[in-house]
Amino acid sequence: MAKLFRTRFYVAIGLMLAVLLFGVLGYRLILDYSWVNAMYMTIITVTTVGFSEVQPLGAEGKLFTIVLIISSVFIFAFAISVITEYILSRNSMQLLKKKKVKNTIGKLSNHVIVCGYGRNGMQAAARLKAYKRPFVVVEKDKEIIEKFEEEILFVEGDANEDKVLIEAGIDRAQYLIATLPDDASNLFVVLSARQINKDLFIVSRASLVTSQKKLELAGANQVIMPDKIGGDHMASLVVMPDLITFMDKLSVEGEHTTNLEEVAIEDFADQVDCNSLRDLDLRRKTGCTIIGYIAPDGEYIINPEADMKLQPKSKVIVLGRPEQIKKLNKMFHIE
Repeated sequence: MAKLFRTRFYVAIGLMLAVLLFGVLGYRLILDYSWVNAMYMTIITVTTVGFSEVQPLGAEGKLFTIVLIISSVFIFAFAISVITEYILSRNSMQLLKKKKVKNTIGKLSNHVIVCGYGRNGMQAAARLKAYKRPFVVVEKDKEIIEKFEEEILFVEGDANEDKVLIEAGIDRAQYLIATLPDDASNLFVVLSARQINKDLFIVSRASLVTSQKKLELAGANQVIMPDKIGGDHMASLVVMPDLITFMDKLSVEGEHTTNLEEVAIEDFADQVDCNSLRDLDLRRKTGCTIIGYIAPDGEYIINPEADMKLQPKSKVIVLGRPEQIKKLNKMFHIE
């Protein structure tokens, strides 16, 4: 619908310009007017203001003026109606789009709020999208919103303002990722978010080492320094290139290339009598390998033993090729 309105709008503008060009060229070539007089005569004719002619018109001039008046009346009337319709429809469509986004966000719960859609924000959104996690992006740059609004849920505004975070559903959210380029801005976001939702898990970006402690005191659960990680990664490529390249292969680059999966024990409990990791037998059933175990108290165990007893509310970290992960999710109905 929007494309149709734009097409008609451009056609209307084109017809109006064509009429003006037709009038100028007609008076210039048929009546030998100067360019200024030809433009003047065209304007007063198509606008029907009733000013006098720059010089008396002969039969040819009168006939041409009649044709110009009739054509301009119909074309300008059509153009004005189309332009008005386009402006009104554009405003209406924007309102409907904003209302639809607001309703969609209103239905979300346990979602992720990403503050800022710069380089880090885009990477975070891409990863969340690949894992099919519901998320909302808070961004104040209208150009960015208009460019990506077809694929991302946006809330327009400053993430430092409480009302904007509330509009993003922070009271129902489970995570918040602050990726603003300025540490002070991230600090204000963390403070506001923690005041509104005490149970929120907050991950914040930091540029300076001195900002890390302040962000943690403000309420951030994790503080990430992208520049430090980038430097470590580049140095690691020199020290142990094959290992780092292998680890990069585990990263998510698309919707169907997930190689790691975090699975709650409860997802297996209804289908398997799982007292230990051996009982799950995931390697034989799906091809996936359990490489980690997360205890209910948050303890991480790397490469756990097969006889390790499973506890309620614990999780396992599973490694596998994309098709193996897909088979695991399908077999145990994991969303």
